[in-house]
Amino acid sequence: MISRRNALRGLGVSLGLPWLEGMAAPAPAARMPGAAGRGRPPVRMAALYLPNGVNVNAWTPIGSGRNFALSPTLAPLADVKNDIVVMSNLWNEATKGGDGHYVKEAAILTCRTIKKTPGADIANGISVDQVAARKSAALTPIPSLELGVSPVAIGVDAVVGYTRIYGSHIAWSSPTTPLARELNPRSVYERLYRATSGQDAGAAKLDGLLLDRVLEDASRLRGQVGTQDRHRIDEYLSVMRSLEERADRAASASSAPWKPRAAMKAGAAPTDRPNGHAEHVRLMMDMIAVAFQADTTRVATFMFGNSVSDISFRFVDGVNSSHHEVSHHQKDPDKLRQYAIISRWHVEQYAYLLRKLKSMREGEGTVLDNSLILFASALSDGNRHSPHNLPLVLGGRGGGRIDAGRHLVYAEDSPLSNLYVSMLDAFGAPMERFADSTGPLAGLMKG
Repeated sequence: MISRRNALRGLGVSLGLPWLEGMAAPAPAARMPGAAGRGRPPVRMAALYLPNGVNVNAWTPIGSGRNFALSPTLAPLADVKNDIVVMSNLWNEATKGGDGHYVKEAAILTCRTIKKTPGADIANGISVDQVAARKSAALTPIPSLELGVSPVAIGVDAVVGYTRIYGSHIAWSSPTTPLARELNPRSVYERLYRATSGQDAGAAKLDGLLLDRVLEDASRLRGQVGTQDRHRIDEYLSVMRSLEERADRAASASSAPWKPRAAMKAGAAPTDRPNGHAEHVRLMMDMIAVAFQADTTRVATFMFGNSVSDISFRFVDGVNSSHHEVSHHQKDPDKLRQYAIISRWHVEQYAYLLRKLKSMREGEGTVLDNSLILFASALSDGNRHSPHNLPLVLGGRGGGRIDAGRHLVYAEDSPLSNLYVSMLDAFGAPMERFADSTGPLAGLMKG
């Protein structure tokens, strides 16, 4: 009998072995072990991904330019209204032919068309966060943080015929390499602390040894299970490869001097067992803020849930159902009401992060002033799985490059990838084109 408790706990990651058919019957068990300068502040980039779209009836602001009023869903951003840009009418054209969620949501940061496959031969594109991370990787102890709250989903979604691995990742370092997310806030903090304390290289070597064992055990297990389980293990190993690369990179990191821009306190790590979904999300927002303040990394992604997320929101007043269920509202008034509440709850968490970054002084400004914090969903209306007029908010001023405090309304179906060209420019990693872009996003940046 294969124990589902077998888990990897290196690199601040808590990833369970994927569910295998062999877990339901006797089978051999695998043993798996648990610098910026002092001048101009660096620019940071983060992307927060919302699954299942939003209630579009409650999303769009009234008015445009600087004279706009926040919608009911965006109301939690009132005290940071002058620090955000809401963008309307952008879409991801590369996802227009895909059924359901996966084609759209896996490509939210890549703007590429994923390969339809039920197995491990996945293909997507390099995500915008990883383009940025390549630029700043040598300047910080940790090239990028990939965070989430839900374990990796595996197997095949029989409704649309895509492997669920696509729905568990938005950060891709190559077209075939999704980056594993870290789920345990305590482990994330400890990893950040190790890095700011100069202990990351030694820890990375240990992580490398742990990964060697994981890969060896998983490969051995692969030869002892059936065809379906081998596909699941192959999916698992494709994610493990990204961890292996990350460990190698940290172990061989440059010895160039780096100093944290803010101290991290020993013994201040959060719990590794959050009290419910809401606390889990808030702790991860705190981890992004701490990492950005200390300059331990300049790039982060966070997933509020996997694609087709069915997290229950009964903990929120006025909701008695799950996210995916109410997103398929079929115009039912009560489901639309609950859908709007859930959408607003996610914006509240985004606003919490923006306020936290704004409270962190940095030179003559704040960490938020020197950040690009994207809130995005790959669907507008979840009921129709629509990729048109995506819900998008950009927080921060990108080191003074972003002209914030506006609602920008573009021509219908303008390229989402144009936004990424502008963000990369503000970050300091300019590209003439990203995916299907036609240029920078008009009017977003100053000058």
